Amino acid sequence: MRLYEHEGKALLADHGFAVPRAFGLVRDPRDIDGIDLSFPLVVKAMVLTGGRGKRGGVRLVDDRAAARAAAAEILALEIGGLRVGSVLLEEAVPHTGSAYIGVTTSPDDFQPVLLASPRGGVDVEQAAKDDPDAVLRLPVPDNDPVLPPPLAARAGEFLARGLPGAPAPALADAAARLYAVFQALDAKVAEINPLLCSPDRGPVAADAKIVLDDNALYRQAPRLRRLGIAGARHDASELTPDEKRARDAGFKYVDLLPVDARRDPDLLYVGLVPGGAGYGIFSIDEVANVGDRHFGGRAVPVNFMDSGGGPAQATVAEMFHLLMDKEIVDVVVTSRFGGISSCDVFIRGLVQCLRDRHARGARVVPVHGRMVGTDLPGARAFLERARTETPEALRRLTMEVGNRRIMAEVIRDALAAAFAERCADGRR
Repeated sequence: MRLYEHEGKALLADHGFAVPRAFGLVRDPRDIDGIDLSFPLVVKAMVLTGGRGKRGGVRLVDDRAAARAAAAEILALEIGGLRVGSVLLEEAVPHTGSAYIGVTTSPDDFQPVLLASPRGGVDVEQAAKDDPDAVLRLPVPDNDPVLPPPLAARAGEFLARGLPGAPAPALADAAARLYAVFQALDAKVAEINPLLCSPDRGPVAADAKIVLDDNALYRQAPRLRRLGIAGARHDASELTPDEKRARDAGFKYVDLLPVDARRDPDLLYVGLVPGGAGYGIFSIDEVANVGDRHFGGRAVPVNFMDSGGGPAQATVAEMFHLLMDKEIVDVVVTSRFGGISSCDVFIRGLVQCLRDRHARGARVVPVHGRMVGTDLPGARAFLERARTETPEALRRLTMEVGNRRIMAEVIRDALAAAFAERCADGRR
C-alpha cells in the first residue's frame, strides 16, 4: 500500500526527520483564503506517481493569488493517468544542495538495500544507468533491525563528496533514520527524494515515497489510524485500469507492463491465467525461461493473476475476457491444477468466454493450456461436447487434459504456434 507524500512525511517526522512546514491539504483553490500562509511556498499535486515536477504538478509561488492560480491549474491536471484530487501547501526550504536516499529489498536474496546519491530530485534509476558511480548501493546483511554504523558512515561520506558544505555525519544520521523507518513500518520501499541540505536545519525530507507491505498492515494499524487510514486502503489511483477491473470482479491481477507500453514487433506478448498464486509466479518464470531457451528471449509475460480458491464460472470467464481485451496480448497460456478449485467450473468459464466473444465478433486470441485434478472427468466430457456443439467458437483453444505433458512443454507449444501464426500472417 502506497502512502501519499504528506502521510509519509508525518511518519518520517515521528522518527526525528526534519520536514517542511505543511500549511494544509486543499481540494478547492478557494480554501486557500482561509489558511495562514507564509511565502515563498510550494504547491504540490498529491498523486501516487513520480515525475510530478516534470508534468507541472509542483509549483513555487510567492503570494496568495499565485498559490490559488497554481492550485487551480494543478487540480485540473492528470498526471501519469491519475487525476489530481488534492494539493499540498508547504514551505519552500532554502538549501545548498539535494540528495537521494532510499531503502528497498533486493529481489535476489530479500535483504534490505540502502541506496544513496548526491543527485537528488532526479530519476535515480536513470541516473544509475547514465552514471553507475552516481548511486551507492549498500546491501544490509542479515536484515539487521538497525543500520550498522559503518554502512551509515559510508553513505554519509559518499553523499557529502557530492554535496559541498553538507556534513557527512548529518547525512549518515539521515540514512540511519530512514532505515529505521523502513524496518519499523514493515515497508517495501522508503525513499526521500529530494533530501535537501539546509544550512540552518541540516537534512530536510522534502518528499517521501513509502510503500507498505500489505501482509503486515495489521501491525501498522495504530500508525495508520493516526493518519486517518482505517485498515488496508487501496486507492483507485494505485491500480491500473485492468487491475481495478480485476479487483471489482473478485480476483487478483497485476500488470507487468506499463499501461502505455507499446508493442515491439519482434516480441510475443503472453497473457497468463494460472490456477493459483504459486502457479502464477511459476507461469511468469516459465514463459521467460522457455522464451530464453527456445525463442531468443522474445517472449514477454504480460501479467500475474490468481483466481483464488473455487472461483465462480463467471469469474473465470472474466479472467479470460480481461486478457483478450488487451490489444498487446498475442496468446494466452492457462493452467488449472484442480485441488480446491474445479476443473469443470474452469473449463465452463473459459468456454463461456470464447462463445460470448465469438457471438459478438470480439477479438479472440489463441488459448493454450492444461487442466488436471478435481472434477476432471466432468470437465473432459463438457469440453468434448462443447467442441462438437460450437467448433468455430473454440477453434483457437488447445487444451491438454491430464498429466501426460508438463506445463513447460505446453508453454513451448503455445509460443511456437503463436510465432508460426505471426509468420503466416506476414508479420515478423
